Amino acid sequence: MTKVVFRKWKGGDVIALFPDVPWDRHDSATTSYMHVGQHGAADYTGVIAATRPAREPEYRDLLAELKAIGYDDLRVVKRARPKFD
Repeated sequence: MTKVVFRKWKGGDVIALFPDVPWDRHDSATTSYMHVGQHGAADYTGVIAATRPAREPEYRDLLAELKAIGYDDLRVVKRARPKFD
């Protein structure tokens, strides 16, 4: 099961954060995904501070896109503490 947190930027774009999936082994960035730009690194705490929780109608399309590219085990959560090995 992969946790995903959906947040909405002030401009309207929605970002998916994967708090348990580090971007790389060298820093504390988490993996994120957006319609434009797709996968990238994100400062989880910074994104949480700069955004608001996305409502289901707002993240529905992004969730469908994630499922279409192979994320078939997602669990949507409101917030989570990033967990890095």
